[in-house]
Amino acid sequence: MCELSIILPAKNEAEGLKRTLPGLRAAYPDAEIIVVNDGSTDATAEIAAGLGATVVGSPYSMGNGAAIKRGTRAAHGAVLVFMDADGQHSAEHIGQLLAKLDEGYDMVVGARDGSGQANFHRGLANAFYNRLASHMTGHRIDDLTSGFRAVRADKFREFLHLLPNGFSYPTTSTMAFFRSAYPVAYVPIPVAKRVGNGSHIRPLKDGIRFLLIIFKIATLYSPMKLFAPIAAAFFFTGFGYYGYTFATMHRFTNMSTLLFSAAVIIFLIGLISEQITNLMYRIES
Repeated sequence: MCELSIILPAKNEAEGLKRTLPGLRAAYPDAEIIVVNDGSTDATAEIAAGLGATVVGSPYSMGNGAAIKRGTRAAHGAVLVFMDADGQHSAEHIGQLLAKLDEGYDMVVGARDGSGQANFHRGLANAFYNRLASHMTGHRIDDLTSGFRAVRADKFREFLHLLPNGFSYPTTSTMAFFRSAYPVAYVPIPVAKRVGNGSHIRPLKDGIRFLLIIFKIATLYSPMKLFAPIAAAFFFTGFGYYGYTFATMHRFTNMSTLLFSAAVIIFLIGLISEQITNLMYRIES
C-alpha cells in the first residue's frame, strides 16, 4: 500500500492540470495521484492520463463532493491529500500539511488568507461561517470551506456517507472530525489565481446552499446549540406578549398560545435531532 494518495476533483480543468500535475509528480514521485473527472466536456481526462495520473471518471457531473467520495474509494494511501485541480494549490505546500499531520492530528487544513477568497462577498460569508463553526465547536476554525487538506484515510472514510455531493464537503468533514474528537489543525497557505475555466460557483443557487451550511453546521455538531436559543426566543416573546395583553386587555391571546407552542415544538425537534446526531456519530467497534 502506498503511503500517500493525492486526489484532485476536476471538471473541465485541462489547463489547470497542465500546471498542477507536473509539480505534484516532481515533488512526490511515489505518491498515488488520482484525478476524478467529474463529467468534463474538455480534455481533462486525456491531459490527466497523459501526465501520469490515475483517472477516475463519471459519465456526467455529480458534484465536487461526489468526486471526493469517488476518489477516496479509489485511493490506496494511508494519508489522503485533497486539492483543487485549477492551479490554486501548489505541491510545495503539501509538505506543510503532512508535517502537521505527523504531530498527531487526523486532519490538517490549508487555511486561505483574504487574498485567497474568490471575492469580497465570499470572503465575508466564509468569515461568518468560520466564526459560527468556532462557536459551535469551541475550537478556533480558520477556514471552514477550504478544499486543500490532508487527512488520515481510515478516519475520513468513516464519514463518507455523511458527505454531500455538492460543494459543502469541507464543512461536513471538518465538523464530523470535531464531533468525533479527531484533532484538526490549520496551516496558513497562500492561494494562487486559478487558471482555465471560471469558478463553478453559481452566485444565486449556491449562495442559498451556502446559507444552508449555517444550519448544517449546527445540526452536524450539536443541534441543541441551534434549537434551544430559538425555542427560548419564541418562549420569551410569547411570555412578553402575554404580559402585554394581560396588562392591556386582561386576556391570554391566540398569538401567545402559538408562540408558546412553537417554543415547545422547536425544543423537541432539537432534542430529537441531538439524539439522532449522537447515534450518527457512534463508531461501531
